[in-house]
Amino acid sequence: MASAGSSYTVCVTGASGYIASWLVKLLLQRGYSVRATVRNPDDPRKTAHLMALDGARERLRLFKAELLEEGAFDSAVAGCDGVFHTASPVFFTAADPKTELIDPAVEGTLNVLRSCSKAPSIKRIVLTSSIAAVSFNGKPLTSDVLVDETWFSDPKFCEETKIWYILSKTLAERAAWEFAEENRLNMVTINPGLVIGPLLQPTVNATAEIIFNLVNGAKTFPNTCYRFVDVRDVANAHILAYENPSASGRYCLAGRAMHIQDVVKVLHDFFPTLNLPDKCEDDKSLAQTYQVSKTRAEGLGVSFTPIEISIRDTVDSLKEKGLLEE
Repeated sequence: MASAGSSYTVCVTGASGYIASWLVKLLLQRGYSVRATVRNPDDPRKTAHLMALDGARERLRLFKAELLEEGAFDSAVAGCDGVFHTASPVFFTAADPKTELIDPAVEGTLNVLRSCSKAPSIKRIVLTSSIAAVSFNGKPLTSDVLVDETWFSDPKFCEETKIWYILSKTLAERAAWEFAEENRLNMVTINPGLVIGPLLQPTVNATAEIIFNLVNGAKTFPNTCYRFVDVRDVANAHILAYENPSASGRYCLAGRAMHIQDVVKVLHDFFPTLNLPDKCEDDKSLAQTYQVSKTRAEGLGVSFTPIEISIRDTVDSLKEKGLLEE
């Protein structure tokens, strides 16, 4: 693997996304040359924030690539030392789940891996998966449960309960491991929980939107828990997984499990003048919060940012970008 500050060349797919933008930023800071794939390199809304990063002028190249276009990633990954595959749709409702979520996630991942299998220079692939591909198998997720990397979500359970985003990530990771093993690719997966923290891209993404909605006039808060993790920690974990020769398998990333009610309390402490929701959307008992093991992530060298800081920085970032009224 490459070491920090190297002049190695790596590819980041879906580079304009939330995690990927931070990944590109940190890779450039560490001296890497980065090939960034985007759907439309000529759209400044998707690329201006990347080209403004320190080192971008010298060491960042944009490549046009569509997930479902066969061979679209061949030129981007050819000659690379490593590939970070982050490109996959992230939204939680879909009119046509197969077309909107499942095909781009599964076939897109296989398309990228096929391109990687043609490039003998690639030493390791780091795949952005999700805790979605880990926790959802029909077992009760109560407060005494500790989920770890040995867990796999069950596609049948996901389909029966119509949790389509979770199904897309589950099927994509499963297909990726099968392909990697058959083709002897060195692959590691990162499985983050709900990612929050400052935005580099100019628009609100699906996970930061959880915070955005709370501070943007919501009258009630959802009766749900999330396993939160800071976007900077997730990007850093990808690089650690690439640079550490002994890294292998899957790495769950969840800094802290919290009910949304507790997120509102943190927001109130940092931003007492904000108009925050003060009651839950239903009268049911509050959803239970299961835990996710940090053992493997910490063994990789991940140091988790306190979630209070991540929540604060998310809101500050939304304000700075003019997405939230002061």
